[in-house]
Amino acid sequence: MSTIILASQSPRRKELLQQLNLTFSIQKSGADETIVERLKPEDFVLELAKRKAVTIAKQNPNDYVIGSDTIVTYGDEILEKPGNNEEAIKMLKMLSGRTHSVYTGVAIFHKGEQTIFCEKTDVTFWELSKEEIDSYIESGEPFDKAGGYGIQGLGAMFVKEIKGDYYTVVGLPLSKVYRELKRMGYRT
Repeated sequence: MSTIILASQSPRRKELLQQLNLTFSIQKSGADETIVERLKPEDFVLELAKRKAVTIAKQNPNDYVIGSDTIVTYGDEILEKPGNNEEAIKMLKMLSGRTHSVYTGVAIFHKGEQTIFCEKTDVTFWELSKEEIDSYIESGEPFDKAGGYGIQGLGAMFVKEIKGDYYTVVGLPLSKVYRELKRMGYRT
C-alpha cells in the first residue's frame, strides 16, 4: 500500500497534515533552495516545492510525496525568513497597515505522475506600533517564518483581514492537497 511522505521538516506542515488524520512520514529533502534567477512568486514556490519532492519521490516512487514552499510578497519583493532582528523589523514595518500576498506551492509525486499547483492568499495587517513589533521580535516567533510572522501564532494579532485560504498562509493548502491526493488515487 502506498503511503504519504512529507518532504519537509516544517512543524506547521506536519501539524496541518495531522489535522486531516492522514498517516504519513517525514523525510527532509535536502534540496538546494537557492534560486538566482528572478522568478514570479508563483514560479518561485513551485520550483522549490518540486525540488523538495523530486529527490524523495525518486527514492520512493510508489508513495505519495508532498513537497511545499511558502513565501510572502509585498510589491515586487519576496520576503523569505528573516535572518536577524533587523530583517524581521524591516519586514514587519513593510507589512504594517498594508496588504501583502502569501504564496504556497505544492508538488505531489506518485508512480511517475505529478501534480503541481500554487495557491495565493492576500493578508492585510493592522497598523503596527514600534512596541508591538519589538515585543513580537522578542518572542522569537518571526525567525523561522516567511515574511517574519506566523498567522497561527502570536502573529495573528496583526491580521486585520484575509482573502483566500488561511491554510495557504500557514504553509499547506489542506483542502486542495487532500483533493489532489484523492484525484491521484490515494485512499484513506
